Amino acid sequence: MLGTSHFRSDVSHSARIWNYWLGGMGHYPVDAEVGDHIVALVPALPRSAVADRRFLARAVRHLAGDIGIRQFLDIGTGLPITDNTHEIAQRVNPACRVVCVDNDPLVFAHAHALLTSTPEGAAVFVEGDIHDPETILRKASATLDLGRPVALTLLGILNFVLDTDEAASIVRRLLDAVAPGSHIVISHPTTEVDGPAMSEAVGYWNAQGSAPMALRSRAELIRLFEGTELLDPGVVTCTRWRPEGPGADIGAVTHFAGVARKK
Repeated sequence: MLGTSHFRSDVSHSARIWNYWLGGMGHYPVDAEVGDHIVALVPALPRSAVADRRFLARAVRHLAGDIGIRQFLDIGTGLPITDNTHEIAQRVNPACRVVCVDNDPLVFAHAHALLTSTPEGAAVFVEGDIHDPETILRKASATLDLGRPVALTLLGILNFVLDTDEAASIVRRLLDAVAPGSHIVISHPTTEVDGPAMSEAVGYWNAQGSAPMALRSRAELIRLFEGTELLDPGVVTCTRWRPEGPGADIGAVTHFAGVARKK
């Protein structure tokens, strides 16, 4: 998550709660406490966290492999666990160049310790805030050639931009700065699945003192892709974005996702 850069081990944080749900070690007791309370309201959320991570892997493999994109700007990268964006992309093509962006100090510490690249490519971490896309782009341009196609990945980050008009503006500003043929990958918690329980969970989260978040409907999420060409199957629950293999579709989860191409 990109929000506040002040380190607080006594206040829950979205990146650390996500890490807790994914079985990582980069969290504190307060994150487990809040995470458990939220799961009591929405028991499917850990399953959604895993599904969202798997969606990221499928999207990156498609972009690096089938589309041939060699540059990735991962905004709101979160705490590194396994199969991070740079690892997936460079597994497809070792020459991929990846810039990871966050501004949580714990993410910063982990990224500098664990972010490694193939010799042929690049994987770097920069600090940045989703509300200031121009600074993110300026820092990323030291590693990426924005005059060539870039894949912008924004998983679980635009929900921290509470106003939908502002969220759409941020997406437009990012896309305006990259070449035609670039792609954007978005996942976002939604009201489309377990809506009342999700609303109660977000209300609880927003009362904990960390960065507040918003849920959005499918129609609002489609709006974030305006001016682009959505790849099939469009904006769907993330388990149903090109599932791979028999039994891969585990049903609807609380995060919707989509991938689109800049014209």
